[in-house]
Amino acid sequence: MSVVETKEVIKIPDWVWEYHGHICPFMPIGYRMGQIAMRELGVQRIGDHGAFGLSEMGVGHPQTCMIDGFEAATGCTYGKLMMERLNYGKAACTLFVPGKGAVRVYLKSVFQDELGKQEFFVYRKKGIEPSQIPREVTDTVVTLVLSTPEDEMFTISNLPDFTFGRPKSSFAKTKCSNCGEYVFERYVRMVDGKPYCIPCSEYTQTWVNVLKGVQ
Repeated sequence: MSVVETKEVIKIPDWVWEYHGHICPFMPIGYRMGQIAMRELGVQRIGDHGAFGLSEMGVGHPQTCMIDGFEAATGCTYGKLMMERLNYGKAACTLFVPGKGAVRVYLKSVFQDELGKQEFFVYRKKGIEPSQIPREVTDTVVTLVLSTPEDEMFTISNLPDFTFGRPKSSFAKTKCSNCGEYVFERYVRMVDGKPYCIPCSEYTQTWVNVLKGVQ
C-alpha cells in the first residue's frame, strides 16, 4: 500500500494498545485528537486534575473506542472525573483547560467516508470482533489512520467562550432506607421523607434509558 511507503506513520506507545485491549482504527483516532488538542492549548498530558475531556460519542457505536485513545493521550479519565460523554453521536472530542481555553477536534466527514470503505469494516459489520479480524486487514486501516496528514483527517476549532465545570467534590454519604447500601448524598432521592438510592427509588434517569436502548 503506497501510504505506508510515502507518508510518515505516527507511533503510539505499546502501553496504550495494551490498555485498550485490541488493535482497531478508532482508538488511534482518539489518541491523535488528544495530541492535537493538547498541542493547540500548549499543555502536556495531565497527571492530576484541572482539565476536562468531553466526547461527543454516545453508546452503541463501535467508534467509541476513540475515547480510550483520547483518555490515554490527555490523561483525562472517567475515574478522575475529567471525562464526560455528551451523547451527540458524533466523532468529536473537546479538551477544556480552565485558563487556557478549549479545543474541539472533529473527524472530517470525508475521511469517515473513506475510512468506511476499508475491508476492516466489512468484518465489523458482520459482528466480528477486532481481535478476530485478519491482522493484515487491521494493519492496513490502522496505518491509514496513523499516516494520513491531520489536515485531511480533522477539523480543529478553538472555542473561546466554552465553559464547563463539575459540582464540588464531597465525601458525604448516607444509607438507602431500602437496601441499606451507602449512596453519596448528591444521588439520594427522598421517598416519603426517607433517603433512597436511585435504583430503589425507581427514579428515572435519561442516561439509564439510553443504556437500555430507549432513546
